[in-house]
Amino acid sequence: MGSCFSAESRSPLPGSPLSPHLANMKKRNSRKRLGSRGSSFEYRKDEALHRIPGRFFLNGSTDVASLFTQQGKKGTNQDAMIVWENFGSRTDTVFCGIFDGHGPYGHLVAKRVRDHLPLKLSAHWEANVSSEDVFRDFSLGSMTSENMSLLLVDKESRPSIDFLESEKHPDIFETLKESFLKAFKAMDRELRVHPSIDSFCSGTTAVTLVKQGPYLVIGNLGDSRAVLGTRDKNNMLTAVQLTVDLKPNLPAEAERIRRCKGRVFALHDEPEVTRVWLPNNDSPGLAMARAFGDFCLKDFGLISVPEITFRHLTENDEFVVLATDGIWDVLSNEEAVEIIASAPARSSAARALVEVAIRAWRYKYPTSKVDDCAVVCLFLDSNSNHLSTASNGNTEVQPTSKDQLDNDIEENNNLDVLTPLNQSGITRTEEETSLEGNEDPSMLENMNSDMGINWSALEGVSRVNTLVNLPRFIPEKEEKAGK
Repeated sequence: MGSCFSAESRSPLPGSPLSPHLANMKKRNSRKRLGSRGSSFEYRKDEALHRIPGRFFLNGSTDVASLFTQQGKKGTNQDAMIVWENFGSRTDTVFCGIFDGHGPYGHLVAKRVRDHLPLKLSAHWEANVSSEDVFRDFSLGSMTSENMSLLLVDKESRPSIDFLESEKHPDIFETLKESFLKAFKAMDRELRVHPSIDSFCSGTTAVTLVKQGPYLVIGNLGDSRAVLGTRDKNNMLTAVQLTVDLKPNLPAEAERIRRCKGRVFALHDEPEVTRVWLPNNDSPGLAMARAFGDFCLKDFGLISVPEITFRHLTENDEFVVLATDGIWDVLSNEEAVEIIASAPARSSAARALVEVAIRAWRYKYPTSKVDDCAVVCLFLDSNSNHLSTASNGNTEVQPTSKDQLDNDIEENNNLDVLTPLNQSGITRTEEETSLEGNEDPSMLENMNSDMGINWSALEGVSRVNTLVNLPRFIPEKEEKAGK
């Protein structure tokens, strides 16, 4: 809970005055903003990106992945996701990403990163591969003074590489590691000077992966998470966490922030959530130690450098789940893997996880607003049918509707209007709406006891099965209306 700006943290809201210190910082970092025409033109220019074959970012599924997101009760859905097959024109490669925006313009930051980070990663990957070819040519041919100077310049621009690490991992890891670092840096630099997206007090997390053949490389920023579903020696499905939640409560993260004069502490009314604060101002209260954007904190310890990890996949590895903290705040890694494995079909796996998480929110935190949830499930063996009763030939991809694209354009057109954001997120079914129809906190507080649920008494009983089988609560007024 509390991974993004909260009311308790007294973060600046659209239209609210900034403190003198924060206002001066914003003035120094401000850039000229385009009007609505510029925003609309930019989105139209990016619209072709959404039509690329093999690139999916809406609710749906393919032969190798399942995607689903649902808006919570905090406002506009700030989560974004993407699956890009044949990534970088490589037929054996797929890119996946989950992005959790926060702040007044977090939804715009998350979408921008979703759309442009993969492009930057692909470009740097291609450049690094070409550079390696040049190095190989140098080693095979004569070394002229001109070639030597080019070699030295390129070498200086590269981050240092741990030689012990390079011995353990194949070349693809070193190449992609460098590409991830450069792409994330370029993405954050672009956000800082973007003409129509204000990232001063807004940002996004990112957990991204590239799978090429049996190799998996993950770039992680913030507190979204990647979890692997794999078989142990007893053929039991187990969960392996592939990323670390990069929060301010981690000693190394807190130490870096404090060295940069940022403050790290939790509020009295939410002692379990450690936040990052400005040196002389009780704002913005960011509950993560790394993120894109949030430039008000970038001089005080917040960074956009991802943690890069590698895994050599085996035949025991079945799927990877990427999800925002709306999932992990209420479900464990083991529960998430169990839910995916219990889904009736691969095409519905991501949606099943989101729906169970929303029910868990209702029963675990009855007085709290449900967070946005987004899930990408990547199946590692497209020919296997362990989790699906449907034919592998069935591909259910939700097309990019004109209405949804127009809604995004309208959001961009209203960038300069500092009014509270509307709550028109994704399209909701009547059934989904009824799940969130209850607004009476006292009624919600009594739901557990009314339904006969006692979490502490569920020893030896699968909590996942309990959550999945819980009846949906429909308020009496909606029940009557249905009749």
